[in-house]
This record gives sequence, C-alpha cells and structure tokens, in this order.
Amino acid sequence: MPRLIAATLLTLLFLAGCAENTTPPTFKQALPTASQQPVSFNDDVRPIVEAKCLACHSCFDAPCQLKMEYSDGLIRGAHKDAVYDGARFETQKTTRLGVDAQTEQQWREMGFYSVLARGDQTRSLFENMIRLGKEYEFAPNSKLPEDIELGLSRANQCVNNENFSDYASDHPYEGMPLAVTGLTDDEYATLTGWVNQGGAISPLVTKVDDAEQSHIKRWESWLNDHSLRQQLTSRWIYEHLYLAHLYFEDKGASTRYFDIVRSYTMPGTPIDMVATRRPNDDPEGLVYYRLRPVAGSIVHKRHITFEFGEQQFERTRELFETGDWQVETLPDYSRENRANPFATFAAIPATARYQFMLDNAEYFTRTFIRGPVCRGQIATDVIRDQFWVAYHNPENDLYLTNAEYREKVTPLLALPGQDSALLDLGYNWAEYKGKRNQYHKLRNQAYGETYPKGASLDHIWDGDGHNTNALLTVFRHHDNASVQRGLIGQVPLTSWWMDYPLFERTYYELVVNFDVFGNVAHQAQTRLYFDLIRNGGEQNYLRLIPPGERNKVLHHWYQGAGEFKLDYSYANMDETAPSQVPYATSAFNEELGARLLLKFQKLNAERDDPINRCGGSDCGRKDKPEWIREADQVLSELAATRAEFLPAINYLPNVTFLRVYNEEGKRTVYTVIRDRAHSNVAFLLGEDLRYQPENDKLTIYPGIIGSYPNFMFDIPASQLGLFKDRMKTLKAEEPKAFEALVGVWGVRRTHRQFWEILHDITAWQREHQPLQAGIFDINRYKNL
Repeated sequence: MPRLIAATLLTLLFLAGCAENTTPPTFKQALPTASQQPVSFNDDVRPIVEAKCLACHSCFDAPCQLKMEYSDGLIRGAHKDAVYDGARFETQKTTRLGVDAQTEQQWREMGFYSVLARGDQTRSLFENMIRLGKEYEFAPNSKLPEDIELGLSRANQCVNNENFSDYASDHPYEGMPLAVTGLTDDEYATLTGWVNQGGAISPLVTKVDDAEQSHIKRWESWLNDHSLRQQLTSRWIYEHLYLAHLYFEDKGASTRYFDIVRSYTMPGTPIDMVATRRPNDDPEGLVYYRLRPVAGSIVHKRHITFEFGEQQFERTRELFETGDWQVETLPDYSRENRANPFATFAAIPATARYQFMLDNAEYFTRTFIRGPVCRGQIATDVIRDQFWVAYHNPENDLYLTNAEYREKVTPLLALPGQDSALLDLGYNWAEYKGKRNQYHKLRNQAYGETYPKGASLDHIWDGDGHNTNALLTVFRHHDNASVQRGLIGQVPLTSWWMDYPLFERTYYELVVNFDVFGNVAHQAQTRLYFDLIRNGGEQNYLRLIPPGERNKVLHHWYQGAGEFKLDYSYANMDETAPSQVPYATSAFNEELGARLLLKFQKLNAERDDPINRCGGSDCGRKDKPEWIREADQVLSELAATRAEFLPAINYLPNVTFLRVYNEEGKRTVYTVIRDRAHSNVAFLLGEDLRYQPENDKLTIYPGIIGSYPNFMFDIPASQLGLFKDRMKTLKAEEPKAFEALVGVWGVRRTHRQFWEILHDITAWQREHQPLQAGIFDINRYKNL
C-alpha cells in the first residue's frame, strides 16, 4: 500500500508539473443576496473581520491605514498616505488610532475618508470592494496572475468610493480579501446585510472583573505615588512597558491583556490620554500612569506580552525600593534627556534598571527586533538571519559596579535621532559615531584593567540559575524579524553579548526614541546607529576568543565591502586582553558556540534541538508521540544543510508554516525558516550585492516562529517522507518540479481550505503557545 500511494503521488506530481498552473479567474454571474435578518456587528460582523480582514488590515502597516483590529478603525476609514515611508523628507503628522483624534469628524479633517458611507453611490466602498472580490473566482490552488502585485512592494490603490469604478476597471481581480480565497456566501450575505442595514458599529465593551481591578489598583497606587523617587521610577517603567500587552494571570487562550498609558486624570476617573509623539516627550502637565484593557483583536505582530501580576509587582518593588538612593530634582523632557536615558535616570541604581531588563530579556529584545522599527528590508538589513544573544552578568558589568567608570562614559552614551533636519544628517551622524567609538575605547581599557585575565564564560548571565530569558535566538526573515527563547539551530556565524549600556541603548534607539512617522533623516540615523550597536555586541562576544584571532573572525564576518566599514566606521577590536575560555581546536567561533550549549545546557530553553542539532537516526523529541518523533526525524534530514547541497532551499521563502497530520486527525506544526547568508550585514542598502545564496540553510522549529507566514504546506504524516525525498532531489534549475510539489502539498492563496488551514495553525498556537498566539499577517504570503 505505501508503494501504491507513493507511485500515485509521483504521477500527480508529474501531471501537476506538466499542467498550466496559472488559470484566469472565472466571473460569477450571480452573487448571494444580502441577509435580511438583523445583523449584529459584535456577534456577526466582527468574527468575519477577524477571520478574513485582519490578516492584512491591522497595525501601522495596514493598507491605506485601514485598521480593523479596533471597531473605531472602520469608522475612521482610510488614508492615501502610508505610515511606513523611509524616503519622506518631511516628518508626517501622527495618525494613531484612539490617540490622535477621537471623533469621526476629526479624522475627516486629518484626511481620512469613509469606507462605509454611500454618498451619491448606491454602495459603500466597503461593499464595492467585497463585491468585486466575490465576482471573480480563482481556480482551486492555482497560481495568481503575475500582474497582481503582492507584498511590501505593492503600490496600494487608496481609492475613495467616487473613484472605485476606475479601480475596478483597472484591477478587476483585486477585490477584497485581496488575491486570496474570498468570503463564503454566508459571510458575504452577512456583511452586505450589515451594510444595507446601516453599518452600525457597537464598541466592544470590556468589563474588568474584581481580580483584575485589584491588580490595577495595586499597580496604579504604587506608580502614582508623589515622591520624587517614585515619580522617576514610574517614568522609567512606563517608558519600558508602553508597548507591552500586560497580563496579570496566565489563563491560556482566555488570558486578558492590558496596556499602560499616561493620562491627565487620576486613578478612579476616565482616562484622558497624553497624546505625545514619543513616550518620553513632554506631557506639559501632571501625568498619572493608568492601566486599561486591550479592547481590540489580538494580532500576532503587535502582541508582545509581559507578565504583570503579583509576583512581578513584588519583584519590581524589590529592585527599585532597595537602597537609600535619592532624587533631588526630577529631570525634564528636554532634547538632551530624551537622547541620553543613562543621564536622565542616573539617580536610579543601574543595577535595578539592568536587572529588570534581564529578568524580562525576551520581552525587551522582542520590542526592538519585532517592534515598529523592524518593518521592511532596509530596517532589518543590518542583522544576520540567525544569531544567538547572551547578556552580561550584572556582577561583572563595569557600568553597574564601577561608579567612576559610569560617570566617565555616561555622556558618551547619548543617542541620535532627536534632530530630523536633512542638512544636519551628516554632522549628527559623525558626532554620535565619534562618541560611541570613544566609549568603546574607554570600555576596552577599563575591562582590561579590571579583568587582566580576560573575559570568561562566567561573565555571561546564567539567568540566576533558572531564568530562561538569559539565552535567546533572533531570526531575520528578510523584511521582518523574530525572537525566541533558547539557543535554536546550529552554532550561528555571529552572536551578540550585550551588557547594560548596549541593551538600554538598543531599546531607546529602536523603541522609545524611534518615530515611525519620522522623515528620512531620523530613520537613517536610527538604523545607522543600530549598525554600531550590532557591531558592539559582536565585538564584546569576540572578547571570549583568544587575542590574535579576534580580528580574523571579525573579518570573516565582514567580508568584501564590510572590511571598509571595519576601517572607517567601527571602533578597533581589542586584540590584547586575554580570554579565559580554553580551546581545543582552531575553529574558535564554532567551539565557543558549542561551549555555550554545554555550559548552559540546563538553562537553555532549547537544550536539545533534536531537529537542527542531531544529524543521526534518532532525532525526534523524546517526550512526543511516536508519529511526531518520526516526523521530527524526517525533517531533520532537511535541516542545517547548505543550499549548495540542497538546492530546494532556493525555492522556499523566508517563513513557511508546515502542518503535519496523522490518520487520526491529530496535527502538529513546524516553522521552516530560510536563513539567508551574506558576506556582511554592515550596510542598509545593496543586500543583493552581499547575498550568498549557496550558503543559505534551513532551521526547522517545532512550533511557531514569525508573524508573517510566506507560505504553508499541509502534509499527511504518511507522505512526509515522500515530501522530504522530493525536496532532496530537486535541482537548481527545476522550477516546474517545485511548482509540481507545491501543487500537491502547498497551500496557495487560492487553495479552497486556505483560511481553514491558516486558522487551524492559529488554533494550534493557542493550544500550545497561548500567551504568544494572535492573528497572523498574510501581506507577505507568496504566490508560489
């Protein structure tokens, strides 16, 4: 029987490869009739919006700024200007939903136009768009026509209702949902019925229960104490948690989330938000720190969680209330204080600040790796596709332990980005680069004097023996990035070792001080400085390599034009201080990674990684059912092999979700990550010139990594071996063979079960990773 199945599938593969895989869509003569039954927005419409609309229309990168995760977004409507625009010369006015305007009229005055109003038309823009999407039907699992533009490069057609007929004539196959299996007949009837009945939108009322109210009261009472010491502490905490989805108790999929805001009104009264451009801009008045429920839908790309219950409350008080430190006067919100958080919060013990960040290192690293700054290829061009991150032990961080050193270097830790004048870009960059490199020189000197025997693995924070935040893996997915706890995959080419000055600077540069609405000067300074931060983390890590060998490793990381950057942009590598790490081979970087895995084995959240670090015949996870262990074993044969020897990698996108299911209907999910190789990552532009595709490899993770799936495969466990074999035998110049493989197991945008499979993967994450689960974004889903 297995041979028969395999033979049948091979025949299907052959036939699929010979067939024309792009089929023009067919026109549907009749459309479903709008529902005549009363339609409720919250009960009937919202579930459809969550299922079919939020996969594109959410957060700052929602096309035409039409955000739907909050009901107010539909009322606000759309805007012709994009939020993400790295080339604009003028700083753009902020248009944050729920912050920068409160009424529909105010949004209209800011240039937003309605998608629900009919005006002189017989239909609203919303109804016209979903009607156009329903008029044409694509052949099941066919490739889309090449002239349908997709992805971040798509020029969104932000038309109003008056210009819709021109849009429909020019883009007949681009109704909504865009270029994907569309609404069911029932969904279409419900939505058109709702619009015909007036399109009324009821806000989602979020009730706070007694237990949640108790947590809120505890935090707000503490945060809003009027002592100068507490005011400074609360400002620091707010600036570090304003992006967080806070939760008090882990209730699995039913966990409730809150966020922290600045308000002009005191606890116990309605919140009046302080609507400054940045969280550390001057509120121009007395502020209170308030907690409020997250009322909208949870989308994965925006969902960065932070535990904020009783245990966190006691830990926070322990850190910031220890000692007799005093605050004489509160710092203002001047340009200088925004640029240098080390000076602004100097009165708070550095040990408390750093330890708070270490305790929650995954959250803070996610904010600057996965947050608003990291969207688009230019934003992520200065990081590797896979690298590990470790943190300095507080007991050995000189910024914490040496007051004289701290006072000397603090002025050098100021950050660029406060000035957005285009003509001052070069001057500002030279000034801040010079300060950073001077700091680096002083740092090398101080560490050399304090630790004459050199750096040791004991100088790496061990999570106090239990905190798995201590070791993280970062994946870049070409134009976005992810963070996962544990050391995942094979030893990476590069790793970061971050101390407090590096950690805090990265957070303030890429999160607090970053203005997503800023102009090209602001965004260029932000990302150029991030390049210096990355280099600082790498050079710190190389202190664990023997002197005389560090520059050899560094030059291997900065090949080609990267060597030019080593000469003129970065501080010099310290080649004199010894290392306390013993080596048995000359493969220093690989051996150092292996020693990390060995020393921190019990702490490492991914201590075994049997798929990517096995290479034998017994690679499955031992705590899983036999059919999952067998699936692990099969996939391990594709992991960690370079594209030179596995050409199929060249056909895969950056992030692929793989659903595998057995005969009993049970399923498991993997993420197949394509780690792209580069000669260096020292520049914001010109990635194609530095790309080394023959060195690409796959990391296969048993679970979900990434907010933006580029593709999905849906494979019966019994056929996984055949899928693997087909992948291993694909040649570099056989695109038709890969398309045939996709035709059998791939889930194209036109797949009849596209939404069901995507939603089931979301449901799997809610079952297994409930605190991280959210609605995925398909704006980057490929037309394979």
